[in-house]
Amino acid sequence: QVQVVEFGGGLVQAGGSLRLSCEVTGTSLSINPAGWYREAPENRRELVAGISSSGGTNYADSVKGRFTISRDNGKNMVYLQMNSLKPEDTAVYYCSANSRSRVYWGQGTQVSVSS
Repeated sequence: QVQVVEFGGGLVQAGGSLRLSCEVTGTSLSINPAGWYREAPENRRELVAGISSSGGTNYADSVKGRFTISRDNGKNMVYLQMNSLKPEDTAVYYCSANSRSRVYWGQGTQVSVSS
């Protein structure tokens, strides 16, 4: 059974940095894509960054140049390094992992950026 667990959210001042971690079990990230999404109050869940099985990455325009997604195949972990955080980055961040045409989600971790 595929399980996804996020770590590393918290409260940070604008301009600061946070690193989110995501542990995936039950499937291999070396052959499946993964991604980070976020959901702010009254907003739809949106893609923040994605990483393919071959290591290709894509980002939302709002985070390009500030966020970096990476993966450790040996540990089956996905990371999101967030720099130069802005108050509008405040949201619940979710990690997702694909396996056999299904998408699995973590429980989410809160990121709050104060001005």
